[in-house]
Amino acid sequence: MTMNDTPETVTTVSENVQAVLRSGELSLLSDEDIELFHEGSHLHLYEKMGAHPMTVDGVAGTYFAVWAPHAKMVSVVGDFNSWNRTSNPLYARGTSGIWEGFVADVGKGTLYKYFIASRYDGYHIEKSDPFMFVSEVPPLNASVIWELGYPWGDQAWMATRHARHTLHAPMSIYE
Repeated sequence: MTMNDTPETVTTVSENVQAVLRSGELSLLSDEDIELFHEGSHLHLYEKMGAHPMTVDGVAGTYFAVWAPHAKMVSVVGDFNSWNRTSNPLYARGTSGIWEGFVADVGKGTLYKYFIASRYDGYHIEKSDPFMFVSEVPPLNASVIWELGYPWGDQAWMATRHARHTLHAPMSIYE
């Protein structure tokens, strides 16, 4: 397969999930998110872009989204597909420059990068995720799928915090 060929989808995701991906219905990004992204005022973009483990149509996997405005093709490569550049293509979200998709059976701890093929001069490259939560230790540079969820255990302190933080409470100042 050459860079000009359309990539074939080699995945275990059901045809129903694939149809949802192509229709754009499977997305963490709303039209408002894309508008805020383009004007540079989206304050929680990390919740929408990057890699996010989830279950779709009963299939566990990971949703990916990356901005590659000059790409003609973007795919996810990693240890789960032997770094094959055509196995897991992402789909362009209209003309937004955002590419997104879902890869089945890929979850927390998995190494990955984005393979981006440019529309210009046949340029292509593997890039780490700019929205990654975890990466390999340098000099290696693959991204690692991770979740931000953390079970905080400070509910009792938070419930009484307001009583301690008043204008009349003692304060320490360090110089």
